[in-house]
Amino acid sequence: MQDLLVSQISVQAVTMATLLLTIPLAIIMTNRYYRKRSKSLLFWSIGLWLFVLGVWMEVMFAFNIYSEAMIATYLFIVALLVNSLALGSIQFVRSISIRRLYYLFSAASGAALLYSLAVIPTGYILVNYVVAQLPPLQIIALSSAITFPAAVAIVLIALRSYRERPNRKLLSIISGVVIVSVAGSLYIVQFPAFLYVSEFIGILLLWYGFI
Repeated sequence: MQDLLVSQISVQAVTMATLLLTIPLAIIMTNRYYRKRSKSLLFWSIGLWLFVLGVWMEVMFAFNIYSEAMIATYLFIVALLVNSLALGSIQFVRSISIRRLYYLFSAASGAALLYSLAVIPTGYILVNYVVAQLPPLQIIALSSAITFPAAVAIVLIALRSYRERPNRKLLSIISGVVIVSVAGSLYIVQFPAFLYVSEFIGILLLWYGFI
């Protein structure tokens, strides 16, 4: 029981620290979007605000405050934030057709996931503040169909961008986005311990890269 309490306190501390770091960065990125009106900054800003909402829910989970509706909402947010970061990266693809296809894919897969979460009970998959059971198979499949292609797109576009313009700041941004995206993807397939640590590291990397 004592080990469980210490572990829970650790998760509470990490999630709250991540939340406090993410909120001001989301504000900064939103202000940058309003100054530059860049689509990539728009989607990255949306992704960061979804990240804020997701981490806030993780804080609630860490204090054993949750419901089935919260869990369903969280699973949807995780998929959306990874896809939003990918949509920010996809703006650097020169082909308009590829960008449009990704928009259509994002809309269709997002709608399918939202519908499935609305009609399929997710169950109480959180036990003692961490994921103890997998969501229904259809939810896993649809979430993975969104998050894993998004993570791959982010990695490939990031590698190309770094090869064209290598610098420490860009490398830090790339690493932060990739870590946050992969963390969101792995959470779907039950890697909760990795999630908390990677989110904290990812937001630190994003701070270094953007500021």
